[in-house]
Amino acid sequence: MNATIVDMINLVVLYATDYLMPVLLFGFVLAIIARLLITVTIHRQKRFVKEFCKRVHQDIMANPEPHGSFYNHVKKALTRTYFETFELRARYKRRNEDHIMTVGDRVFLIQDGIIRLIDDFLQHIRYLRKEHGQQPDFQEISNSVFGSNPIFNRVLGIFSLSRTNDVLNILPSIFIVGGIFGTFLGIMKALPELTAMDITNAEASKIVIDNFLIKISFALSTSILGIVLSIIMSFMNTLLSPTNTFVEIVDAFNSAAEILWNKSENNDTRGTDSGLSNRESEAVDAFDLAIANLHARRA
Repeated sequence: MNATIVDMINLVVLYATDYLMPVLLFGFVLAIIARLLITVTIHRQKRFVKEFCKRVHQDIMANPEPHGSFYNHVKKALTRTYFETFELRARYKRRNEDHIMTVGDRVFLIQDGIIRLIDDFLQHIRYLRKEHGQQPDFQEISNSVFGSNPIFNRVLGIFSLSRTNDVLNILPSIFIVGGIFGTFLGIMKALPELTAMDITNAEASKIVIDNFLIKISFALSTSILGIVLSIIMSFMNTLLSPTNTFVEIVDAFNSAAEILWNKSENNDTRGTDSGLSNRESEAVDAFDLAIANLHARRA
């Protein structure tokens, strides 16, 4: 039994010392790519919410007096934002960056995620009653809508965003442990060479010691690499943290919803298409068609 364990350890020492540094570097590159993918996904949500808030404030400036239905105000603002952000851009492609962003939206399923986001929020608010006199907890509703979105909760529609982010957050520690582990493995691999040293032969002993020190210094380089990768990854995790961005998104969306709630007189869901301009009616029609297509793909 002991011999088997020793053989396994020797096998690990033999191969790990040669491949640990490439594995650390490969894992670091994958981690950076995953962090950037998460950042793109979360920032496209932020961009949409920013556009939504901008349209809400424009509407408040144009019509400051309370009037109409909260549900109608929200649907009009969200569908208009969706229409002008996706449908018009895809239709006209007026700027070069529009071509690039359209490809990015398809890769990251941003448009489908926004459609689900709008539909879920409208479903949440349709049963609210203005007559009760108490403002709903839009913070909780916004958290629920964004947190439960099945598209935005995955990177490229495949990998769980929260689990991937959790793994990326512990990678700095793993890089340090991996570097130290490589150093110990290098020392274990180098130590047996000292047994070949003949103290009666100074010249041969010097050669053995020199080779030993060279291998020890190389073994220490894995610890240095692990520390460097850990520092870089820690900065990336801090600067590109999706948690802070998610909080900003929810707060901004919650603030816009509260503004529309205070502007409204009721929450009547009937007659949502009455009093809309041609552009707003076109936006509602485009959104309803997008919802139908999304449900058809899911069926």
